[in-house]
Amino acid sequence: MADTNSNTPTATAPEKSPSASPTSSRSVTHTVNGSHKFVIQGYSLAKGMGPGKHIASDDFIVGGYQWAVYFYPDGKNVEDNSTYVSIFIALASDGTDVRALFELTLVDQSGKGKHKVHSHFERSLESGPYTLKYRGSMWGYKRFLRRTTLENSDYLKDDCLQINCTVGVVVSSIERPHSQTISIPESNIGAHFGALLENLEGSDVTFNVDGEKFQAHSFHQALLHFIYTDSIAEDVVVSSSSSSSESFVGDNFMAKLLAAADKYGLERLRLMCESHLCKNLSVRSVAQVLSFAEEHHATELKAVCLRFAAKNLGAVMQSKGFEHLKENNPSLQSELLKILAQNCGDVCGNGSKSRSVWAQLSDGGDSNGRRVRQRT
Repeated sequence: MADTNSNTPTATAPEKSPSASPTSSRSVTHTVNGSHKFVIQGYSLAKGMGPGKHIASDDFIVGGYQWAVYFYPDGKNVEDNSTYVSIFIALASDGTDVRALFELTLVDQSGKGKHKVHSHFERSLESGPYTLKYRGSMWGYKRFLRRTTLENSDYLKDDCLQINCTVGVVVSSIERPHSQTISIPESNIGAHFGALLENLEGSDVTFNVDGEKFQAHSFHQALLHFIYTDSIAEDVVVSSSSSSSESFVGDNFMAKLLAAADKYGLERLRLMCESHLCKNLSVRSVAQVLSFAEEHHATELKAVCLRFAAKNLGAVMQSKGFEHLKENNPSLQSELLKILAQNCGDVCGNGSKSRSVWAQLSDGGDSNGRRVRQRT
């Protein structure tokens, strides 16, 4: 019979520690596409150069790699006895296992649109995209078209051929939902109470309990709601979401709550406000929000604003708040210049536009944001 009074200790399940907020991401695979038109003038003079010898187009860049079109007027294979013309797309720069889709089009120059097309695009690929192993690897056709057929067709006009080439380089990237988000730490309401009790700065109410005086804070209802519940009242969130972005600092209640959190040292509340505000950025409001974030030590919100402004710089520069930022916060303008310099290729597109936007943004300022006079 079992001893029901045994003192043998029993195992207890360990307490679960608070888990971090779940995160997510998505891998997206797509193609970066680019095209090149290759015109061969003087086809009849190119004939007879011999099998295996080609005419190359100028190099063009797609997906960060250089490519070229090779045309073989006497074919690529010696054993074909110049019966066919050959066309290939070649990887013209260093690369390993570059995966891509291709399309070669021999243009019908009669205007009838009866082009000869070989394409990977817009069709199912049983084995996936083609892989080029190294520089000089090629994709194409040794027997693209019989030479006699070519010479008696509308592909050849005035001793001229036109070959259109499209390359789609396969790339993968990670997308994170709500890229304009700020992580919020776990609840620490106990620490907030302790800090408020010990820190007299900003206190405006004194409680007298049996002769002992305690300093307290009587900020508006939303701040008290957070202190007691460690959350932001729903009506505050709704009213802030409906505020006009044009008068952001003056009307947005969440901004006022952030300013109070900064004043009283409520770090989690400040981050909660920053997280909410960054989701409602627009090209019209971001300059105002950026200045506001700088004033109230909202570093996460400031970083989001800088990235947003850099990505939408042309439109942001037309906003009312941007001129105010340039005049009153030159250091922020300098930081925006640095962000733009790091991402100029993605933000500005082509070189001429990049130089134009850069010139408008810098507007005679030096690297420290001070305005300087140019020599004449």
